[in-house]
Amino acid sequence: MNKALVIIPTYNEKENIEKMIRAIFSLSGSYHMLIVDDGSPDGTADIVKTLQHEFADRLHLLQREGKQGLGTAYIAGFKWAISNQYDFIFEMDADFSHNPADLPLLHNACLNGADLAIGSRYKSGVNVVNWPMGRVLMSYFASVYVRLVTGMKIYDTTSGFKCYRRKVLEAIEFDKIKFKGYAFQIEMKFTTWKLGFHIEEVPIVFTDRREGTSKMSGGIFNEALWGVLRIKLRSYFRSYKRNTAS
Repeated sequence: MNKALVIIPTYNEKENIEKMIRAIFSLSGSYHMLIVDDGSPDGTADIVKTLQHEFADRLHLLQREGKQGLGTAYIAGFKWAISNQYDFIFEMDADFSHNPADLPLLHNACLNGADLAIGSRYKSGVNVVNWPMGRVLMSYFASVYVRLVTGMKIYDTTSGFKCYRRKVLEAIEFDKIKFKGYAFQIEMKFTTWKLGFHIEEVPIVFTDRREGTSKMSGGIFNEALWGVLRIKLRSYFRSYKRNTAS
């Protein structure tokens, strides 16, 4: 069993989406794709619908009303992947900051024993291209901060380029995943780690988008900053309740 699905959430990605779809379908490995579009006013979903005639059985589209957050987009995609019995489920961005040529690296890591493979910018130094130094430092030290607070031994705790085995997503209670933005990626890794699954980091090079508009904002980083403390505290209180009940 080796059915693989790449989930890509989109909002106004008309400059990138066709190129990304064609790049992924040019890879060996028979990847399928699910685009989760949050009502892009620029016509992103219409481009996907046109390409579905060319890639009838491999390209899928889930349309939602308006911007509902990255986390809810991925959770909708995860539920779709589970119901359709995909064995390996990937997360990646539409803007080529995640190189589609790296998908087989994550796939192979899971084929060889990882339950969650993370495309890591910081596993072997700092591998980021076209970011201003301030943003590189903010991202790097955000991961250091998350490691210190949570105890996870993961270098790139905020990475959004990942491959899950289906059993990981089946084990996660999605209604307990509370964050929708940047902290969603941290919360999913932390939950996977707490459940005892095997996590591996695969070094990649992250290149900032060249086309389209970045969705990053100060509010997203603030959510991550305070969200990590909330994630840790929720975990502590859940453990305390279990221990006192037993």
